[in-house]
Amino acid sequence: MEIDTSFPPGGGYAAFADLLEALFAPRGFTCRRVEVPEALWATPESHGSRVNLVAEPMQRRHPACGIYVHTDTVPAGEGWTRPPFALTREGDCLYGRGTADMKGTIAALIAAIDAAAASCLPLARDPVLLACTDEEGGLYPGVRYLAEQNLLGCEELICLNGGAAPRIWAGCFGSLDIAIMVQGRAAHSGDPGPDGVNAVEEALPALTALMALKREVETRISALPPPPTRGQPLTARLTIASVRGGAKGSALPGSCRILVNRRVIPEETMEGALAEIEQTVAGARGHSKALSITTQLVGRLDPVTNPDGARCWPRWRQALGWGFGWPEASFARYGSSTSSDMGFVQRAGLSEIMLGGLVRPESHGHGPDEFTTVQDIASLARALLAYLADSPIPAGDTP
Repeated sequence: MEIDTSFPPGGGYAAFADLLEALFAPRGFTCRRVEVPEALWATPESHGSRVNLVAEPMQRRHPACGIYVHTDTVPAGEGWTRPPFALTREGDCLYGRGTADMKGTIAALIAAIDAAAASCLPLARDPVLLACTDEEGGLYPGVRYLAEQNLLGCEELICLNGGAAPRIWAGCFGSLDIAIMVQGRAAHSGDPGPDGVNAVEEALPALTALMALKREVETRISALPPPPTRGQPLTARLTIASVRGGAKGSALPGSCRILVNRRVIPEETMEGALAEIEQTVAGARGHSKALSITTQLVGRLDPVTNPDGARCWPRWRQALGWGFGWPEASFARYGSSTSSDMGFVQRAGLSEIMLGGLVRPESHGHGPDEFTTVQDIASLARALLAYLADSPIPAGDTP
């Protein structure tokens, strides 16, 4: 079924929850919908209900292990050679937006559930699906609401928003999305008269100030260990991600919208990073003829620090190694300048957060022709099954 859950705007969550219910209910799961109140997530670029789905076995016999997925994807974007919102299989490769990040992980969980049922495998943990909204930059992600309302229902959680790599998660940066609105006054470009104000041109002082701030921000180094392939420390980042204004050459643009993304290292504070951008924009107002320049926070993900809890990570590492065929010696502990909504889960007091997933450097996550492979889905399914099972994880390579 082709369901577009791109964020923004995030209008397809209810339909995707319908699909998940149709998949999990026949497998003996009770499905509960939790909707985030609109007052918490509403921004100009967002619309539609924020429906999160919690699916747990009808017959609960064991402690719950939360299995987290986010149901939104980034928009399709340009450059696709295959339909972005339809599944295309070519050999072992599965193409489509969200196959790697991260709807393909739902297929892995279903495969693990089916394998456990078919083999009557005793479990030590009951899997509880947490299918959540607005991870891709929303103002109030669904897992934040579940955590703050004490609705997670578990003391350990596997976040499947990671990569297919032998990684011990050391944490990740926070992320802020700030929209800057520059208000001018539309007029004919050939004869604007005294009242015309070109909002795009009057945005230049703010853009210039932001570029100066970018150079300063990106000198700040984090103590998070970088990925082994990076070869240099992780640094804070500021990105001017979008500038939109105007529609045709014969008209002065009356408004211009700038979207800034700020990656916040754990050594900084989210409030400080936001205030720094607001102050930079405020300082540029005096150099612009714009009628107004305003800022609005439209997305927030808090940093994640030291999530590898001592109780669960050793078994999860063993399970990943067995599922994917990775030797113990290949695992490395490192962080990332990407972001996660697991920071909100940490803030709510849950410390046992494990990481896995399907993303690989070559899988084009967030890019055109995103894909995963049947082999990786099967490997992740084996890892989940091994972790949940009430038995020691086999030594050696996967079968």
